[in-house]
Amino acid sequence: MSIEVKTHTALHIVKGAIVKVLGADAKWSTSAGIDGAHGRIAVEYPRKPTPEQLAQIQTKVDMKIAEDAAIETYTMTRKEAEQRLGDWIYDKFPLPETIQTVTIFHLPDWNVNACIKKHTKTTGEIGKIRITKTRYRNSKQVLEVSYDIEE
Repeated sequence: MSIEVKTHTALHIVKGAIVKVLGADAKWSTSAGIDGAHGRIAVEYPRKPTPEQLAQIQTKVDMKIAEDAAIETYTMTRKEAEQRLGDWIYDKFPLPETIQTVTIFHLPDWNVNACIKKHTKTTGEIGKIRITKTRYRNSKQVLEVSYDIEE
């Protein structure tokens, strides 16, 4: 399993933890990226999270990794995905209308997202995810979370 696959899958774990702690107000990702064992995700959020909330995000990430939960992927029509899963499958950069078949990343009760990248089969395969930096950009109302994968 390549480090890029682990780091990318970790994006979904971190995003799920953010939403679990901060709620649906944090569901819209504005950007995401990986570089080797380093990843970063940014989500819209209307206020600066407390230090306690930020600590809870790391705790939730650790728990989901320890759970070694199975990751599911599905391919379905865009219309079926939207009907079954709603707008949770999208980020702030929606798919072009020309795409009518989507691949869905699904970690039950955690994260669901249209995503064509490769993923680990379980959360435990990722290894340790260590949040290294958080930054709240009040002018954009965006929370940025950086992390590293430690194998």
